[in-house]
Amino acid sequence: MSLVDVRDLSVSFGAVDAVRGLSFSLEPGGALGIVGESGSGKSATAYALLGLHRGTGAEVGGSVRVAGVDVHHAGDAELRALRGAKAAMVFQDPLSSLDPYYAVGDQIAQVYRVHHRVSRRAARARAVEVLDRVRIPDAARRARSRPHEFSGGMRQRALIAMALACEPQLLIADEPTTALDVTVQAQILDLLHQLRQETGTGLILVTHDVGVAAESVDEVLVMRDGRAVERGDVGAVLSAPREPYTRALLAAVPR
Repeated sequence: MSLVDVRDLSVSFGAVDAVRGLSFSLEPGGALGIVGESGSGKSATAYALLGLHRGTGAEVGGSVRVAGVDVHHAGDAELRALRGAKAAMVFQDPLSSLDPYYAVGDQIAQVYRVHHRVSRRAARARAVEVLDRVRIPDAARRARSRPHEFSGGMRQRALIAMALACEPQLLIADEPTTALDVTVQAQILDLLHQLRQETGTGLILVTHDVGVAAESVDEVLVMRDGRAVERGDVGAVLSAPREPYTRALLAAVPR
């Protein structure tokens, strides 16, 4: 059974069709890059995988199954069980994704306790464990720090740690390196790669940067105006793209 199975997905915001007739799948442990310029429908697709359009006024059609859950027809309790435990998302802006008033370790522990009946002490220990796994130095001490005391790269690592706390089958990373300098960006991509190797977690990487996708995924799906224009093995697509749009994206990558 596929880890992710999307068929004829559509997402509309009023008169704007953000995603139109999109279909793709991802096998367990696989890595797929969804690539395209701003407004191509990448993030709208990623949000649909976890049912995050629900209650926003967006119209969502088609079929989405993630880790065996029919996302469109799942009840609120089933969606809560999916989010974090079976599939987790790393959002683009870690500073706005983390609560500024609470220690980073406490926020990770809270996520863990939502899905596991454990004591606060056990949850905090798990928070330190995953912070250490994502290479936060002196994790036990830094777990007591608030988000503003972390650098941008460390905040992104903390979000990845939070996403990994419940050992999900799928990690969705929405532009995880956009606000980072080149050196830190490379470190985050290397971290995602190593975590995939260690845990077998499936990865969907959403990015406008073809170079980022080339280093991180097995397959690539190129989107334009809400539709898939090209998909295939990342090496084949990027070395011999069929579509002019894909060639234009490649030409925009700094040499």
